[in-house]
Amino acid sequence: MNKNDYFSTKQLIALTWWHPSSQLSEYDIIICDGAIRSGKSFSMFISFVFWAFFTFNNGIFAICGKTISSISRNLVIPMLAYLNKLGFICNYTSSKNKIIINYKNKVNTFYIFSGRDESSASLIQGITLSGILLDEVVLMPQSFVEQAIARCSIENSKIWFNCNPQHPAHWFYQNWIIKAKQRNVLYLHFKMSDNPSLSKRIIYRYKSIYSDSFYKRFVEGLWCLPDGLVYPMFNRNNHIIETLPLNFEKYYVSCDYGTVNPTSMGLWGLSNKIWYRIKEFYHSSKKSGKLKTDEEYYIDLLNLTNGLSIESVIIDPSASNFIQCISSHKKFKIILAKNDVLTGISKVSGALSYNKIFFHSSCVNTFREFSLYQWDQNTMKDYPKKENDHTMDDIRYFVNTVISNENKYGFYVHTTYRNNNI
Repeated sequence: MNKNDYFSTKQLIALTWWHPSSQLSEYDIIICDGAIRSGKSFSMFISFVFWAFFTFNNGIFAICGKTISSISRNLVIPMLAYLNKLGFICNYTSSKNKIIINYKNKVNTFYIFSGRDESSASLIQGITLSGILLDEVVLMPQSFVEQAIARCSIENSKIWFNCNPQHPAHWFYQNWIIKAKQRNVLYLHFKMSDNPSLSKRIIYRYKSIYSDSFYKRFVEGLWCLPDGLVYPMFNRNNHIIETLPLNFEKYYVSCDYGTVNPTSMGLWGLSNKIWYRIKEFYHSSKKSGKLKTDEEYYIDLLNLTNGLSIESVIIDPSASNFIQCISSHKKFKIILAKNDVLTGISKVSGALSYNKIFFHSSCVNTFREFSLYQWDQNTMKDYPKKENDHTMDDIRYFVNTVISNENKYGFYVHTTYRNNNI
């Protein structure tokens, strides 16, 4: 069967641009951006390995992502399984973040690096690379990316970027995408239609669950300003319930703690793979005129849980005093919340869109903030306004910490392609 039955034209370009027979082989850098689920990560990873073995033997390469765990789980592990089917022998040593791949008497080594924050730049210093792939490059700090690409000093080395769009003021958009021509960069923009494994029904589903700037970025693949509500997919008629399930399998509490600012806590229960915000606690000292002590908030926590067996209290790591207060009573286990704002917003959006979380009608402060929580268009990056955000923060802590790994909204791609020229 012809390989075009399995890959779109755009994917085939990403797969073969580097080959000497291609008119695009003069480029040393490729950028693939665009819609989610458009097949760009898949085609780029496979092409990156094909190119490495076509060009080098005993080469050293790097694969970079926001975190080691995310890039290993979402890209490296499934792609190595595919490479094994094609005859590559892949040995992945996770403790060393190292992959040794053998193919037809050639062997190349690939290291995995995390571009989590500014300190990550020091992790990749000193290594000399034949090529590098930066997956979801917009999630990494500029200092790490610049240090990473500086490592590619071997003759015939190439650099590979892919990402989903973000704010048009983002440094990567300004420095690389806008300047692609003058930097001699091959730029490919992907749409969902560029992934032939997505059925019309699945594409329609994605188009129906996103709106506003989420739709523009995730579906149309556009670099645009965030606008309007942060969670436009929240629907009162759908997400608010009057009657809770009779039985819950386990319970958590999420907490956004404040002294002058409001404190918000939510009790969550799991029933039949769905999480419910059963009830909430909310106190604003500005509105009530009463500042509460940590011990008083601890009593409020006891009243919220009402004797239930709680798995953990998920709380903002910055709430050190209240964390110490809870710990001193030795009743509740504490988990420090994963507090990446944009990652958390994305995961809450997914949980809402896929009906993985619901809210009892008593959670009135939650519904008030859902209707008021907006993007701040006065900043030069994606960020919500710091107002009407306290229940929004405690919900984000819960979803990002507890349920973010329970639901994988993966992509599926036919994997029938051989490059016999390697």
